[in-house]
Amino acid sequence: MAVADSVRIELAFEGGQIIGALVAPETAEAVEQTLSTGSQGTLAIDTDDGRLTVVVPQVVYFKRYAREASVGFGL
Repeated sequence: MAVADSVRIELAFEGGQIIGALVAPETAEAVEQTLSTGSQGTLAIDTDDGRLTVVVPQVVYFKRYAREASVGFGL
């Protein structure tokens, strides 16, 4: 997955731990959908750094960063 095609997400857990990762846009959608349905169990998330397995009920918030429209200097 190319960095330009990645979306940055953050997951915060009970106890205060936060994980940030770069994922494919489809993965960010799938994570958001799974968390919004109140699913139980675990969720495997493929990131640029490898696979994360998250215990869904332990997640207290999910943040998806908006992609910037341009990179570098522009007018």
